[in-house]
Amino acid sequence: MAEKKTYFIGKFAKQIGLTIDTLRYYEKEGLLDPYRDINGRRRYSEADRRWCEFIKRLKETGMPLRTIKQYSELRHQGNQTINERVALLNIQRKFLEKKRTEIDSYLAFLDEKMATYAEMKNNLNNSNKNA
Repeated sequence: MAEKKTYFIGKFAKQIGLTIDTLRYYEKEGLLDPYRDINGRRRYSEADRRWCEFIKRLKETGMPLRTIKQYSELRHQGNQTINERVALLNIQRKFLEKKRTEIDSYLAFLDEKMATYAEMKNNLNNSNKNA
């Protein structure tokens, strides 16, 4: 039987782009539960890697850690919590849609201001040509 590939915390942290302290914090908060070898050293698996990447993506969406913890707890309860997990993702999606609307309005504001300056420059150039 082939042994599954595992990683010590330092190598794992580098590979996934998180600090050792972050991994320990995630473990303390119940987000991670790495296997411990006979010497008590943490060993991270490919499943841990996929889960950490998922956590990172959720954080990139702006999802608060407390909500990620709630999602994680639901995940550990099994497939009967799929609806609750989807609900959490929908809440985050609505948050991002609102943010996108805000950002679009900021971009429109900046575009309007830059158009005003472009028109001012054009008028200055035309008045200098007529002088």
